[in-house]
Amino acid sequence: MQIFIKFIRLNMSKYITLILCSLLVSFSCKQAPKASNIIAEEIKVPTFNADSAYSYTEKQVLFGPRVPGTPAHDSCGNYLANELRRFGATVIEQETTLRLLDGSPIAIKNIIGSFQPENKDRILLCAHWDSRPFADHDPDKNNWHTPIDGANDGAGACALLLEVARQVQINQPAIGLDIIFFDLEDWGEPNFPSTGNHFGTWCMGSEYWAKNPHVPNYSARYGILFDMVSGPNAQFYKELISTRQAPHVIEKVWQAAQAAGFESFFPNQPGEAIEDDHVQVMRYRNVPCIDIIHLDPTSQTGFPPYWHTLDDTMKNVDKNSLQAVGQTVLYVLYKEK
Repeated sequence: MQIFIKFIRLNMSKYITLILCSLLVSFSCKQAPKASNIIAEEIKVPTFNADSAYSYTEKQVLFGPRVPGTPAHDSCGNYLANELRRFGATVIEQETTLRLLDGSPIAIKNIIGSFQPENKDRILLCAHWDSRPFADHDPDKNNWHTPIDGANDGAGACALLLEVARQVQINQPAIGLDIIFFDLEDWGEPNFPSTGNHFGTWCMGSEYWAKNPHVPNYSARYGILFDMVSGPNAQFYKELISTRQAPHVIEKVWQAAQAAGFESFFPNQPGEAIEDDHVQVMRYRNVPCIDIIHLDPTSQTGFPPYWHTLDDTMKNVDKNSLQAVGQTVLYVLYKEK
């Protein structure tokens, strides 16, 4: 009898223990966050690879000056479109013929790479990919009619966006993304006496896209334009038109730069007003868009000394500047919900 009672007590003890364990497991399950929440909390900002961006810059420059209507322009355009496809983007090559001021036709191509094209909630990142057909600010006037390499003024910004595309392929952000390479940004009136008016106005490719977007009624939360973002000792002041028309985007980006540790590249100071591709995006698409551009308030032109000269070569491409801007934009992109 004593053995039987001991047996009952032993088994009852085990049974009670099992009940308590079950209750504890049930309670802990109710308190645990859902798996989707855990995944969301674990999403981190990717690390921008400046070596990769530098290589993309060099590949563009090796084609030669990307002046519309030249073989170098054709080859580089194919390269940019193919790289976007390689990184998983849906690519549209928007080709058309525009007119210069003397009526001459000029063929252009805007290149659009879209990630998550079905997502109606989007961000626009853009840069121009053509290069200046004349070095009109070169100290040697014999070079004024020579096209420039445009390593910083064009290629560096496109390279930065290619590296962003590569990162997006690896780890999709929560929002849709469009990367646009605008053509014919840099064919504005030269800074030397000219006859025949065989030039255009600034930002002709972006104006065409803004009036004729790649999808009907295109819209985005906001846009960021990158121009001359790879030069040494770059400083990115708050461009005036951006500050006036898209102040919330300016603050978002400058706060991201500070959070990413690059506040020295993004001083909390106003800059000059620049007529750039972002103006066309706001004017004709009503998308708030800012311009991240290297300004030099100490120079006579307001830009770095190699701007629109034959010195705009790979020697004036700095991985530190690419890293600062690239990491900042990734921080902005991956913090969106």
